[in-house]
Parts: sequence; C-alpha cells; structure tokens
Amino acid sequence: MFTRISFLLAILISAVGLVSAGVKKPNFIIIFADDQGYADLGCFGSENIKTPHIDRMAEEGRKFTSFLVASSVCTPSRAALMTGCYPKRIGMEKHVIFPGNNHGLHTDEVTIADLLKGAGYATACIGKWHLGHRKPFLPTSQGFDTYFGIPYSNDMNHPDNSNKPWGKWDELWADPESTLTRWNTPLMENEEIVELPVDQRTITRRYTDKAIEFVTENKEHPFFLYLPHSMPHLPLYVPDDVYDSNVKDAYKIVIEHIDAETGRLLKTVKELGLADNTYVIYTSDNGPWSQFKHHAGKATPLRGSKGQHTEGGQRVPCVMWAPGCIPAGTSTEAFCSTMDLLPTFAKLAGVELKTRGPIDGMDISAVMHGQNESPRDEMLYYSSRGDLKGLRQGDWKLLRLGKEEKLHLFNLDADISEKRNLADSMPERVTAMQASMVELDQAVEAGVRPRGRL
Repeated sequence: MFTRISFLLAILISAVGLVSAGVKKPNFIIIFADDQGYADLGCFGSENIKTPHIDRMAEEGRKFTSFLVASSVCTPSRAALMTGCYPKRIGMEKHVIFPGNNHGLHTDEVTIADLLKGAGYATACIGKWHLGHRKPFLPTSQGFDTYFGIPYSNDMNHPDNSNKPWGKWDELWADPESTLTRWNTPLMENEEIVELPVDQRTITRRYTDKAIEFVTENKEHPFFLYLPHSMPHLPLYVPDDVYDSNVKDAYKIVIEHIDAETGRLLKTVKELGLADNTYVIYTSDNGPWSQFKHHAGKATPLRGSKGQHTEGGQRVPCVMWAPGCIPAGTSTEAFCSTMDLLPTFAKLAGVELKTRGPIDGMDISAVMHGQNESPRDEMLYYSSRGDLKGLRQGDWKLLRLGKEEKLHLFNLDADISEKRNLADSMPERVTAMQASMVELDQAVEAGVRPRGRL
C-alpha cells in the first residue's frame, strides 16, 4: 500500500536526485478528448471499448474519479481549462463560438501557455481550439508558439456554418468520403487555412504525428503540449485501416483509435527518456452527447450528459501519468477540476502565478503526487449558457432542475447517480447552500472581465 510516509520519502529522494542531476523543468502534456463520457475507458468501467494504452496510463499513474469541468459544452469548458477561471469570470460562458462569430478569449487573459512560455517553455496547440477562430484569438495570440488544427468543432463549416449534413450520422459513417464531399470544415496551421475541407478520416492520426514531432524537437527543452482532439465529437471519422462499416461500432472504433494514437505519443515520450520528467493528463471537455446513441458515449453511473449540469455533463474521466512523480496504480476521489491545472502547472514549473485578475483554480499538485485531500471544497455549476444552476460543497450538491428550477439536494458520496432528492428532508442545508451559491456567484459577477471582440 502506498502510505503517506513512503510518498513523502519518494518525493524527497526524487527532489534530491533532480537537484543533483540538474534536471530541467517538467514537461506537460494535456490530451483533451471532445465529448467523451465518464464510462468510455476500460479503466473507468467500459465493458465494450478497449483502451489498453490509457488503461496502462492508469496502471502506471493515477485515476481521478471526481474530476470536473466548468461547463458542459465546448467553448466555456476550454476557456476554463486555459485560464483557471469560471467561464463567467472571463466573459466566455454563453455557449459555443460559431464560424460567423467575431469574439473569443481576450488576449489579456493569461493562459497556461502564456505562463509557461514566459518561463522558457516551448508551447504548441495541436487540435481543436474553439476559443476564437479570428486571428486575434487564435492559439498563436494566446501563448502558443505554433498551432495546427480545426479551429472549432468538426461539425462546423467555413465560413458561415451553412450547408451542413448535420444529424445524418449513420449515413455519414457509411460514406467515409463524405468528410470531403459534404463538409467544409477547415484545417489551420498557425493563422492560415491550409486544407479546406479537412480530411477528418486522418485528423486524429495527423494530430498525433504533429505532437510526436513537437515532443521530439523539444526533447532537450521544457515544453507544454496541448493536444485537444476533435473527436469523438460528431461527425465520427477514422482512417481507412481502422474503419468498419458496422455503424453500431462507430463510437467504439473512434475511441479505440484515439487510444492507439495516445499510445504512440506515450511510446515516444518513453523512448526519448522523458517519462520521468513529463506530466501527461488525459481527460475530456465535457460529458457524452448521449442522445445520438451509438455515435456517442456513456456517463454510467452518472446522471445526464453533455449540455446538462448534472454529473454526467461535467464529471469526466481523468488519468494523470508521470512515472517517478505520480504514484502508480492509485485512484483518488479528491474533488478537482480542469480549472486547477493552471495554478498546479505553475507550482510544478516554479513559475510565479501572474494572471489578469482573480482565478478560481487551486494547486492540486499534492493530490497528483498521492494525497487524497483536495484544496477544493466547492464549485459553482452553470448552464451551458452561463445561468447559475448549482453549488457543490464537499459531497453535497444543490441544483436547480427542470423548467420550474426546483431545488434538488444530493449527497454524491452516497448517491453518485443523483437519484435521491434530499431537499425536503434537509431544509436548513438547502437554505445555507442556496445563500452560499448566490453569494459566490455575485463575487464572480462583480469582477467579470470582458471577452475579446473584433
């Protein structure tokens, strides 16, 4: 059993070794799936999706089973990850950015990339950005040295999001060439569109190729790689060599392909001798788009899915891996969020936490290294359009649900599926939590910073 004493001893020995060897600052890799459900990894209970490479990450690293995103849809969730802030705090809470929009994440906000680049890190964003596709808001204006990817969701068309075969998922899967004949989704490199339409059959693999290239080129220098995959967001496509026409297996095939490509990247990290000094985090931007059945994942045993503020919409699978730093084969129920990654990376890299203003993330480095008590005890829940919907405090969660906004109280430790509403039997707790929820939201709203606009 991994005891606290052995953990502290291991960290002490590791620290002495690093100092004596003059090892460089740690590297960071975030692999961010799009719309992957809580139950869509073998190590998180999937019975039919085979994910041996990510499962091995869990065997060699640490599972986070109470890891939440700040929104149940793409843009606000990604804004929170990059800045350590509730989307509302930075004006990015109102649903997603579409091709015809002219706003994005304000360039005065300090992203993870900004912090690390200022400390000498090489930085790259390879994949889906979705924080503004106009030039002032692209990754190259937000702390990243390079960018390669689809600038928004892969079901969006350049330039005005028109003429899409949206919703015809079975038909599209049956015709892989539809990625070129029925979509007009762009691929960008830095600030320019380099492929229109992008061949989505190969995009997951090409992202990984670029990621491997970046890691290899920067093996002698500290680096931050942000690898936000465009899938399993719909439409689903895979390379010809892994394609199967059985539409019932579409989602399964896509996740297994992402797993295989994750394995390729991890193999490179190991072969380059970087494993002991590289933190790799695999997680998702929000829950599964469950309404589309075999084209989407599952959040079992959680309630709800993408677009909802129940656990299925915002609790996501998370595996963290860093041999020699993160204890192998461990799991934690510590309450953590993607918002916590920015201050945590700053701590691990020895970077001063200078941001545009207050942030909502907390340093969870001790949890990553084996502790089971999180510094986070509460988190606000907002709808996909930024309306205040709830508060979690410890294991207690208060939510406004339904058209009537009826208050529901759940104890997540005893009822992870949010089936038993305890509000009527615990009115004092409901009143106290409701007051706290409103007070915390008012504090966020009082300091709201504007999003970027053209």
